[in-house]
Formats: sequence, structure tokens, C-alpha cells
Amino acid sequence: METLSEANGTFAIHLLKILCQDNPSRNVFYSPVSISSALAMVLLGAKGNTAAQMAQVLSLNTEEDVHLGFQSLLAEVNRPGTQYLLKMANRLFAEKTCKFFSAFKESCLQFYRAELEQLSFAKAAEESRKHINTWVSKKTEGKIQELLPVNSIDAETRLVLVNTIYFKGKWNEQFDKTYTRKIPFKINQKEQRPVQMMYQEATLRLAHLDELRAQVLELPYAGQELSMLVLLPDDDVELSMVEKNLTFEKFTAWTKPDCMKSTEVEVLLPTFKLQEDYDMGSVLQRLGLVDLFQQDKADLSAMSAERDLCLSKFVHQSSVEVNEEGSEAAAASAILVVECCAIIGPRFCADHPFLFFIRHNRTNSLLFCGRFSSP
Repeated sequence: METLSEANGTFAIHLLKILCQDNPSRNVFYSPVSISSALAMVLLGAKGNTAAQMAQVLSLNTEEDVHLGFQSLLAEVNRPGTQYLLKMANRLFAEKTCKFFSAFKESCLQFYRAELEQLSFAKAAEESRKHINTWVSKKTEGKIQELLPVNSIDAETRLVLVNTIYFKGKWNEQFDKTYTRKIPFKINQKEQRPVQMMYQEATLRLAHLDELRAQVLELPYAGQELSMLVLLPDDDVELSMVEKNLTFEKFTAWTKPDCMKSTEVEVLLPTFKLQEDYDMGSVLQRLGLVDLFQQDKADLSAMSAERDLCLSKFVHQSSVEVNEEGSEAAAASAILVVECCAIIGPRFCADHPFLFFIRHNRTNSLLFCGRFSSP
């Protein structure tokens, strides 16, 4: 699983850079592990150059059993008896007149616990769309209610692969609500807006990254198996410079125990809610995943005997709420396959744009990534 976590982390940072470039001043939030899990199910049905492109974009080592890694990750994420709520689910929704190979269906069930449910996209497209959205809403505790927009399913749809992830956890050291107050948040050198800023004094793991001229703070959730890591540039450093120099290898090195020291620190962090909606198809094509979306090039011949199958849409929705008690985050991905046709020490004051990551510490997996730029 260590190799897979490194691959997923590398993919997560590549994705973060593109999404941040697309929206230099906007908030960003997504679940890289949801996106990679959905694509990995497609990989089970891909061959040739299509499969090679997918492995390259996802940074996967094809010499290893990738799907066994995802199976272990899914088991770890869904592990019972934790002090937080974390769950991931996969499902296949197929056109009932379309025949999919038994090996593909069995592998999806074995490695991703993804059962295949037959629907009639051809005769009941809108009912099918609502049915899938209801399943997603249930799995994300109502946080993602409309993953598939109107008219996203039609008579040409053959398969919809869906992944959901939901997390809710309390801080290991909760913020006292009586200390929360409005202070200016510096969006840029010229503009600022008021934001509700939480405050606490605590002993937390902190590091100053001299090469980046930034600080990184770890805010563990109860049980300390998951953490939020906040990457905050120094006052005179643009967040874009941090994003430009960020790699997963560097991120892992910066956040190792021997780099981050337990420090008495004053923490000021905004409360915030984000809801984001992405067309991942266009983003993935820019990363090099091109053939999968082209009817004459996509090779999904390990999925079904039907010809001319390709991806028509890849939608991803995510939401997060951060407050004094903790965090709640959810994300869902859907891939549509069609037949085309007071100073006590250091101060960590997040009063200007920053990056944040929710990490599963037991597996070193980045479950969610985000940028808070504007209240």
C-alpha cells in the first residue's frame, strides 16, 4: 500500500496544481483518492495504450498489483472502531441491455466492493439519474445530493462508475467558540474581507520551511489517525509560489516527525464551508489522459464486447466544513461510459490564503486537498 499511497499522493499534487492554476484566486477542494479510485475501476476494463495512459496519469507502477493496493486502502479507510467517521463506497450502474464481462464485474466487486446494478438508461434516463443521485446522497450523509446534473444520462449511456467518500471527525484539541471573532482576511495585497477566526493555544507539531518560506501545522483529529495539515506562506510570499514548488515527495519530507517539532503555538484558523463542482474530464485530458475520452482511440475491450465504448463525462463534487469542533468533508466522483454515438511562542495566523490537506496518517494517503483563498 506504501507504493500506492505515493502514487495517489503524486497524482493529488499534480491535480492540485492544475486546479489552482485554473482558478488563481478561487477556493479549491476535492478528494484525489475518490478520483483515483473511480479511475482504477475503469483501468480494470482498459487495455493497450488507454491503460498505459491511465497508469501514467495516476503515477501507478504497473509491475505491481495496483488493485490489491486499492483493496487494502479501501479496507483501511472503512476500518471500524475508530474515533472518527470515515467511509468510502463504490458502485457500478449499468444499462441492462449491455453485457459486461464476468471477469470485469467480479474484479470490481473483489477489489473495490463495487456491486453492479442494472438500470434502464435507454428507457428511463431521468429516473436512473435520480436513483444514482439518491445512492450518492445516502453514502455522503446528504452532503452530495446532485452529483449527476440534468441530462447527463441518455440512451447512449452504458455504464456509470461511482465512488463516494465521507469523513467527520472532531479535533483532538477543540477550539473554544468563545474565542472566535471576526478579523480581516487578506485575499491579496489590495483586498481583504472579514472572516470568523478560531483561536487556541496548544502544543502542536509545527515546522518552518526555509526553502519555501512557509509554515506547516498539523491539527490532529481525535485518535490522531487523521490530521489536517495547513501549509501557510510567510506574509510576503505569494501562495502561487508555494503551489509551484510543491511535490508529494517534498510534502512527505516536510511533514515527517523529525521535521515537525511539538511546539507551544497560538493558532488562528478561519471557520469555513466550501462546495466545489468539477468537470474532471477536461482536467484529466490536460494531464495526458486523452485516449479514454475519444471514441476511435479508447480501448475498453476488457470491460465489454460492445465496440466504441469511451468516457463521456467525469464529474466530481466535494464539500467541507471546518469549525471549532472539527471537520466534515464529503466527495463523490462519477464516470460515465457511453457508446458514441497572547504570545506563548510561535504564532500560526492563517489570515491570508493557504493550502490544507486531510491525511490518513496510517497509510500516508491524502484523502482531501484544498486551497482557501477567499471567504
